[in-house]
Amino acid sequence: QYNLVCGNAWMLDLSQAILNLGFLAGAFTLGYAADRYGRILIYLLSCLGVGICGIIVAFAPNFTVFLIFRFLQGVFGKGTWMTCYVIVTEIVGSEQRIVGIVIQIFFTLGIMILPGIAYLVPTWQGIQLAISLPNFLFLLYYWVVPESPRWLLTRKKGEKALKIMHNIAKHNGKYLSPHYSEITVSNEEVSNPSFLDLVRTPRMRRNTLILMYAWFTSALIYQGLVMRLGIVGGNLYLDFFISGAVELPAALLILVTIDRIGRRLPFGISNIVAGVACLITAFLPEDIPWLKMTVATLGRLGITMAFEIVYLVNTELYPTTLRNFGVSLCSSLCDLGGIIAPFLLFRLAAIWLELPLIIFSILAVVCGLLVLLLPETKGISLPETVEDVEQL
Repeated sequence: QYNLVCGNAWMLDLSQAILNLGFLAGAFTLGYAADRYGRILIYLLSCLGVGICGIIVAFAPNFTVFLIFRFLQGVFGKGTWMTCYVIVTEIVGSEQRIVGIVIQIFFTLGIMILPGIAYLVPTWQGIQLAISLPNFLFLLYYWVVPESPRWLLTRKKGEKALKIMHNIAKHNGKYLSPHYSEITVSNEEVSNPSFLDLVRTPRMRRNTLILMYAWFTSALIYQGLVMRLGIVGGNLYLDFFISGAVELPAALLILVTIDRIGRRLPFGISNIVAGVACLITAFLPEDIPWLKMTVATLGRLGITMAFEIVYLVNTELYPTTLRNFGVSLCSSLCDLGGIIAPFLLFRLAAIWLELPLIIFSILAVVCGLLVLLLPETKGISLPETVEDVEQL
């Protein structure tokens, strides 16, 4: 429609990269805003933004308007899924934080449904509307999902936090013990998040740098393997569905392992498995397609596990005062990986189809070794301040 062929083919890469650039901008702006103005407010504004921008993208009169609103859809899209994840993690106790992985299962179900929608809806505008309009339904969460009590406490709003906790207890058929009414808000002044807080102290600095690299690697390899389906031939709808279905056992493997053996070991092993699988896939002969597809699928399983664990570990390693901003900022490296992925994949594949897989394997194995340096967070209470993180 926009004549993105021949000499203009690079603009297709640009349209994918611009979405990730939007995610990157959303990480800095909406991640900060959610720690400053509240989780639920930013979540609802983001849902509204994704819906409105998605409609404009579908009816864009030219490629420039398409790119601008695709960028904005990325900005608000980042606001929806990061803030949603943080709310869920903060609203449950340490034993229930596994719900963060359950959220990822629904992300996977969405990926599996998507090729079905694409198959039934013949135009890209129709697909765009199908994935944008449901966002307006989430505005109903205003009446259903409460603000994070942890966030309210850090902003010295103890009464509101207590009211929400009483409500949660009532719905669960339980009662808050009397000492809850004595909740004290720390004497520290309410401070707004800043990047320096993430690197000022030794453990925070180490955690931040390793997590940033882990996010970058996960996104680059994850998106690279998905987009690779479009250039290796085969049935795109079926291959996309299968690559999505692989994520279900990844989530189940995480659910089985992280509360038994902890976060760190599955995190490291999943990255190393992904790296080794990518390397083997690159050198397998083309005349054994089933084996090549099987090993590539194992790589996708490994990197999916790594991607889902980095969410969980990132929220557990940052204090409440910085959690949304910290997770958003670290995951901004994931968006950088997403921006680089299409250019890296398509340009290197033009030299040798399997060259991107060699790069992926090196990145993943290095990541697997680095994450073993992070502290184990299994069973610990969520840290409330930077001091708590330093004492983990």
